[in-house]
Amino acid sequence: MYIWISIILQIAVLAAAYYYIFLFFKGTRGAQVLIGLILLLAVLVGITEVFNFGELNYILRRFSVYVSIALLVIFQPEIRRALAELGRQPTFAASSLRRNTIEHVVEASLSLAEHRLGALIAIERDIGTRAIQETGIELNAIVAPELLSTIFFPHTPLHDGGVIISGNKIMAAGCIFPLSRNTELQKNLGTRHRAAVGLSEETDAVIVIVSEETGNISVSYRGRLSRGLDEDRLRRFLTALLIKRKPSSSPWKRVQEKLDLTPEGIAESENRTTQENTNV
Repeated sequence: MYIWISIILQIAVLAAAYYYIFLFFKGTRGAQVLIGLILLLAVLVGITEVFNFGELNYILRRFSVYVSIALLVIFQPEIRRALAELGRQPTFAASSLRRNTIEHVVEASLSLAEHRLGALIAIERDIGTRAIQETGIELNAIVAPELLSTIFFPHTPLHDGGVIISGNKIMAAGCIFPLSRNTELQKNLGTRHRAAVGLSEETDAVIVIVSEETGNISVSYRGRLSRGLDEDRLRRFLTALLIKRKPSSSPWKRVQEKLDLTPEGIAESENRTTQENTNV
């Protein structure tokens, strides 16, 4: 009886582990690499088993250790984001301040887009951006559309970098955002858009981009870029991502929501958050 209980527990633990591993990699930039590695190893191991290639089978089984190290390197951004989410304590920000910040950012973005002035505005969420703030000039000023528009006015000292907002304050301006290394990004994207995607890959910040060439407004979040947003879509997007909702009862549930990076998963998360905020 004890043996059967032990076997069932081991199967349950392994099933849970595999479930969260697949959930972890779902929708990430390296998911195709993972699938390719698994298929390749499965085929090679199968061939060595069928044809009784003992030496090759032994080498392949030993090779799995190096595959684990490779996965840590490939999925380093996703692992860091997940660990940060697990260690985060739920906080309750004042929704009224967030809504005011959103309205000011939307107003400034529309004004900048109308005059074809480029802008890069990062709104901090749960993962801190202190290292990025230190690359710019500290402001610690209340968010105001006039101030944002002034910062990005051409030929001003701070217009060529990014702005970081935390809560209802502009913490720093003229900041240098890390450029994305994602080779799947469109070749015609400029430095401003690549910097926005790069910051969203390393943190959970929401970055608003205004193109000086086209006047289009885009938003980058979790390494994804949504382009061509109008006023309503921009406001709904920011509201869905920035207004706090009741935290999930389990840290694993929060990680599951954070790691579903597919367009469908992000859309579902946004719709769920928007509905909850509408009922507030």
